[in-house]
Amino acid sequence: MNYNELIQLYFERANAMQAYWNLYVVIVGGLLAFSSMRKQPAAVTTALVSVLFALFAYKNLDAMHDVTAQRFATLQAIKQFDSSGGALANLKQVRDLLEPTLTPATYGSVRATHVTSDVLTIAALLAMEFRRRKLRQALTAS
Repeated sequence: MNYNELIQLYFERANAMQAYWNLYVVIVGGLLAFSSMRKQPAAVTTALVSVLFALFAYKNLDAMHDVTAQRFATLQAIKQFDSSGGALANLKQVRDLLEPTLTPATYGSVRATHVTSDVLTIAALLAMEFRRRKLRQALTAS
C-alpha cells in the first residue's frame, strides 16, 4: 500500500464516520417529529420507540467505535510510512503539511457525544408523552 492509498483510506473512513452521524441525526429527527405529531398518550408506543431507539443507538455507536479504530490505525500507518522507496521528491513537504491536520475524534469524545444525545432524545420522547398525558387529564377534568 502506498502513501496515496493510505490517505484515501483515511478519508474513506472519515466519510464512513460522517455517514453514521448523518444516519443518527436523521433517526433522531424522525423520532422527535413522530412523537411531537402524536396527539393521544400511548405509553406502550413511547416505551417501544424508546427501546428500539436505544438498540439502534447502541449499534450505531458500535459501528462508530469500529470506524474510529480504523481511522487511528490508518493514521498510524500514514505516520509510519517509509517513503524511501523512490517515492515523490516532495512527499516530505506533503506529509509535513497534511499529517498535522489528520486529527480524528477520539472514541471517548464520540461516545460522550452519542450517549448524551441518546439520553436527551429518550428524555424528550418521555417528556412529550408526559405532556400529552397532562393535556389529556386537563381536558377530561374540564
